This record gives sequence, structure tokens and C-alpha cells, in this order.
Amino acid sequence: MALLIETLTIVLPVFLVIGLGQLLFRLNLFDDQFLQQTNKLVYVVFLPLLLFYKIGHADFASFFNGPLVIGASLTIAAGFALTFVYSGWRNWPPQARGSFSQGSFRGNLAYVGLAICMNAYGDDGLTRAGILMGFLVPVLNLFAILALLLPHRNSPNQEQPNWLMQIALNPLIIASFLGVIWSYWQLPIPIIFDRALQISAGLALPLALLAIGGSFSMQRLKGDLWLAGLATAVKLLLLPLIAALLLNLLGVEGTDFSIGILMSATPAATATYIMAAQLRGDAELAGSIVMLSTLASAVSYTLIIMLLKI
Repeated sequence: MALLIETLTIVLPVFLVIGLGQLLFRLNLFDDQFLQQTNKLVYVVFLPLLLFYKIGHADFASFFNGPLVIGASLTIAAGFALTFVYSGWRNWPPQARGSFSQGSFRGNLAYVGLAICMNAYGDDGLTRAGILMGFLVPVLNLFAILALLLPHRNSPNQEQPNWLMQIALNPLIIASFLGVIWSYWQLPIPIIFDRALQISAGLALPLALLAIGGSFSMQRLKGDLWLAGLATAVKLLLLPLIAALLLNLLGVEGTDFSIGILMSATPAATATYIMAAQLRGDAELAGSIVMLSTLASAVSYTLIIMLLKI
């Protein structure tokens, strides 16, 4: 019973803030325009500031774990390979194949993953997760592009957005990279800017969780719910299991092992819906995976954290 209570104190606060976002939206204290602006602010400004601040203050030599980065990256690659091959074997339409595969491995690292890791392991966990995320964001985007475009490789060519350039200019990647430089070279941050960063960084996760809650809509559950449920099971259950096996083989232990599992167990990212809509995927299926996995992750995270705490 004590273990269950400890686990719930880690998981429930995150999902209560998400629920608060939905409540505020239903009370008309949020509207769609506010949510769009908040998402943009969090993604472009506050999360990058949080990552730079936490990583820049960290002792890079102590917090960077190469085998953890390798294991987490291989987990993403395995999720892509398994779901892409399986959907091809089942001969699903290209649109459904791309959205199913992407939704099965692309997790919400920035909004949900960081919040869970911080709740579970404090600033130490947040810093380790932030450094890991800096390396995983390019990997996730690369495999997401492959998952969505490869099913259409025999279709007539159509002009596609320059996603490789968008990966290079991703604010989370840039902030993480700058934070690693500051941390590795132990560069100082003037106290005035340091305190301003501390205040600004504190806004990132609360605003992110409120935005998730406000954007949550059961109307997005319009796609094939069987496929969405299968993708959700892969994302929340199979990927953490693969991560555990790979990290164990690579000798990752302690907090880093737990961080790797928790980051692999994140629900599908909202970006899966956006990319599916722009890269000829099944947008309705992608939206269903996002909604269903976000709901189910409250339960899956409770189970996973209880196992990690035993």
C-alpha cells in the first residue's frame, strides 16, 4: 500500500494539472487561440529556457550517459522497425501504416516525460532526462519522417516540407546543444540572467501540462480505434519493455535506467498528429493515438513506476 501511495504521488499531480487545463477550457477561461499561443510559447521559449538552464547548470561529465543515449535511440529504432514491418505485412494502406508506426514510437518527451521524471527523481531526474531528450529529439523526428514517407515511396512524387531543416532548427535541440556546451565547458551565467532564467524556466512544465489538458478532445477519437489501441499498447507497454532489455544489456543502472524507461513510456506526442496531416498520413488515426495513449498513460505510468520502485 505504501508503494502504491508513493507512486500515485508521482503520477497523479501531473495528470491533475492536465485535468485542470481541461476544466479551465470548459469554463471558457481558455480558448483555442490562447491554447495555440501557449503551445507556441512553451515550445519556442519556455521549454528551451528550461532545458538550457537545467543542462547548463549540470556537471556534464556526471550526468551524460552514453549507453543510456544509445539504448534509448535503439528503442526508438526498434519501435519503428517492428511497427513498420508489421503494418506492411498486414498490407495496410500507406496513410494508416505511417500514422500507426509513428504513433507507436514517438513519445511526448518534452511535456509529459520531463514532468514525470522531475516528479519521480527531482531536479536530478529532470537534468538527466533533459540531456537525454536533447539527443533523442533528432532521432524521433528522423524516424517519424521515414515512417510517414516510406509507405508512399512508390506513389507519385509530391513536394514535401523540408523536415531535415526543421530538425536542425528545432528550438529544443538548439537549447539542449547550448546547454551541453555551457555544461561541458563550465561557462558561467551572470547571476542576474541566472535568476531570470530560473523564474522563466519554472513556467515551462505547468504551462505545457495545462496546454495538453486544454487541447484534449474526445472528438479526435475518430480514427480506427483498434489500430489506435494497438499503437497505444506498443507505445506504453512494449517500448518500455524493449528499453529495459536494451539498457540492461548496455549496463545502464540506477536513476539513468529508470529515466530511460520513463522516457520510453511517454504517450504519443501531439506532433504526431501535426506531422501526419502534413506528410500524407492518416491524421484521424494519429489524433486517436494521441488521445488514447495520453489517457492510458496514467495507468501505465503507475504500474511502471511501482515496478521501478520495488
